[in-house]
Amino acid sequence: MTSYSAQLATFAAQLRFEDIPEPVVRKTEDLLVDWFGATVGGHGSRPVENINLFARAMGSAQGSAEVIVDGTSNSPYLAAMVNAAASHVAEQDDVHNGSVFHPATVVFSPAVAVAQALGASGQQLLAASVVGYEVGIRVGEFLGRSHYRVFHTTGTAGTLAAAAAVGHLLGLNARQMQHALGSAGTQSAGLWEFLRTAADSKILHTAHAAGAGLMSAYLAQDGFTGAADIFEGPQGMAAGMSSDADPARLIDGLGTRWATAETSFKYHASCRHTHPAADALLHVMQTHGLKSSDLAQVVTHVHQGAIDVLGPVVNPTTVHQSKFSMGTVLAMAAQFGHAGLNEFEQAFQTEATQALCDKVVMVLDPEVDGAYPKRWIGKVSVTTTDGRVLHGRVDEPKGDPGNTLSRQEITDKALRLAAFSGGATPEAMRKALDALWQVAAWPKVGVLLA
Repeated sequence: MTSYSAQLATFAAQLRFEDIPEPVVRKTEDLLVDWFGATVGGHGSRPVENINLFARAMGSAQGSAEVIVDGTSNSPYLAAMVNAAASHVAEQDDVHNGSVFHPATVVFSPAVAVAQALGASGQQLLAASVVGYEVGIRVGEFLGRSHYRVFHTTGTAGTLAAAAAVGHLLGLNARQMQHALGSAGTQSAGLWEFLRTAADSKILHTAHAAGAGLMSAYLAQDGFTGAADIFEGPQGMAAGMSSDADPARLIDGLGTRWATAETSFKYHASCRHTHPAADALLHVMQTHGLKSSDLAQVVTHVHQGAIDVLGPVVNPTTVHQSKFSMGTVLAMAAQFGHAGLNEFEQAFQTEATQALCDKVVMVLDPEVDGAYPKRWIGKVSVTTTDGRVLHGRVDEPKGDPGNTLSRQEITDKALRLAAFSGGATPEAMRKALDALWQVAAWPKVGVLLA
């Protein structure tokens, strides 16, 4: 029987734009625009600038790919790294629930850079991006829940997603694609330990995944070989990184189930594990006309993944770390009606925020945990200062496929990100977005932000 690795590689090599259903193409355009907004939103971030300074020192100002955060150019490899870091830092990039994986940052960052270097068309970019999403999501699902307790799936599965997207743009055949995936898998990395000390590692995970995946594809094009069974082999990814891996997930519905269309957008500027509870709390407050001062206690009923990732963050010291604090995120939502970029910057350490944060607790809920990761249910129990106990529930947080963002909302979000970071003027950003919505008609992928 043909191995799972070979079947996934064959799909990644042979998919064509014409094979992709039109609704999936449209969703991919939505995801691309959303990624672009998140990337511009990374302008001015100190950790992103650290990576960009490294890229400038190691690269060339006459490169063929765009570094979006500062309008310079560099090699596709280094531009992909910087753009991947930038698109992940604001915690506004997309997420696929079932794989607990952020595809855009590790798919579009290398795919756009390589498309610019090759002069690929918009349709070629979209097809390659779908390949990256379909492969990366299935790798994340294959690795399972046990993997996510220690590993940041976007850094690990993301390396494979990047390799698949770039490999498709390079025209790799099935055998070459399998080698690219083998090389990518052996470089997969990303550990959650950084959260305990507010380290910058999370965007290094995406930068590394984008760069390592791109390198793997180019090496395979030149005849470099990788492990044939990197996923299910006796010393492969499953053996080293998971206790509940399911190789059948690697080929689940290839060509019929379009996982790209299952991807969610982020509404709040925080870790996605906080969004269901934030939406449920807002539902309770709006339904009962509560103010933040009316809250005596908020119990969030969560899945184990939320406890694993958010539990170590007990006293956030930076804006980024505060986005992984359930209490801080719910404090933002309670005070301002949403947990936005400006709110975190201005209020994550105020006395009012800290007081609300101390009222929030997480409790493992069997129903929520049983539905995860396919469904991310939000449940809260709110005790008010006058003694009432109110319950709230949200089955599809804002941004999920059944409660998605419209194209206008995606555009508005991108404009807010640009305004927040100063990465583009409103006029330049609107012009870029207007053009990007027409990407399928582009004969050649050029500079995104003039």
